[in-house]
Amino acid sequence: MRWNDFNSLFDAALAEDRAEADATTRALIPPGARASARLKACENGVICGLPLMRQLAARCDEKIVCDLLRADGDQVRPGSALARLNGPASSLLGLERTALNFLQRLSGIATLSAKFVDRVKGTRARIYDTRKTTPGLRELERYAVRCGGAQNHRLNLAGAVLIKDNHLVLLDGDVRRAVQSAREKCPDLPVEVEVEDIQQVGAALESGADIILLDNMCVSDVAQVVALADALPEERRPALEASGGISLDNVVDYARTGVERIAIGALTHSAPALDISIELAPVLPCGAE
Repeated sequence: MRWNDFNSLFDAALAEDRAEADATTRALIPPGARASARLKACENGVICGLPLMRQLAARCDEKIVCDLLRADGDQVRPGSALARLNGPASSLLGLERTALNFLQRLSGIATLSAKFVDRVKGTRARIYDTRKTTPGLRELERYAVRCGGAQNHRLNLAGAVLIKDNHLVLLDGDVRRAVQSAREKCPDLPVEVEVEDIQQVGAALESGADIILLDNMCVSDVAQVVALADALPEERRPALEASGGISLDNVVDYARTGVERIAIGALTHSAPALDISIELAPVLPCGAE
């Protein structure tokens, strides 16, 4: 990750919290007071965003020293030390909430991604994210998905052709024509087409699409489509992707059908934040008892 690319985002987040006008700190903390801070995990999970912590600290106050103790993608337990910081107490207090907002969000995504990946081990299925991301945070959230061991779907609308129901309704539902047009106009991009029931599958399999998205299909229907696809010559077989209504409780059932891809919007739109805390302690001046 090129963390410098997110400096404007970090600056906006710090400005949003008005750390420079922190009323509580101005009322209670003497000017010039220094403190140390310990960043620690409070529950089991996968950490993500620690280099961001260093970058954000520098944007807040260049006098803050940040030492990272773990790496992104590490499994952590309650009490695991993640980073140590040292600097002006007012700056550390001003940094606290903004830093945790980023770290808890990204670590939550990484943790949920890792749980899904763990559930499908031993199958050929791979877990993918979707474009259901927080506006402005897509690159960071996609990075968190990778830290959890999952894969990224297309970055944006320009990255691949994905023919969905709203496209097909404007083309009288003609899957073959849609795929053919995509091939002609976007020859360098992969072409994926969405189907919602078994009736649409035949046309999709014959269309020449690279990937077929099986949207909100039950496990038995997905298994039926896998069997139909497996009967095709290898060079004509598209990859199959299941999506919609898939949770930690049933993802292994979908994986066992033989699909290659399982797309989970919840990785980024519903991941619970990982509990992380920052604990401050005063730094005594030289000679103080």
